Amino acid sequence: QVQLVESGGGLVQAGGSLRLSCAASERTFYAMGWFRQAPGKEREFVAAIRRTGITPYYSDSVKGRFTISIDSAKNTVYLQMSSLKPEDTAVYYCAFAAGVRGLASNRSAYDYWGQGTQVTVSS
Repeated sequence: QVQLVESGGGLVQAGGSLRLSCAASERTFYAMGWFRQAPGKEREFVAAIRRTGITPYYSDSVKGRFTISIDSAKNTVYLQMSSLKPEDTAVYYCAFAAGVRGLASNRSAYDYWGQGTQVTVSS
């Protein structure tokens, strides 16, 4: 069982920045990603990155504002969020893919999930 420990959520004003972190207990994996779920909505893809750090992938809604990065030595993935908007308010979940299993934007591609961290953006 892989453990994912998230941190970095909080309350920020619109236009501000936050950085989320997610540390995995397992060193061998294919990719990690971030999803988010707002109240009353389905969980949606935000960003993903391979363990090698190449070819990060973003949803259109965050492209140009969010940056995903990975520290493979620490088994940790980061999500730097800038120019935050109220519509970015959600619980953000870290996801872990042990191997290749479909598109990075699909929830089914991931084997393990973090507990979630709340991000609230005030207007």
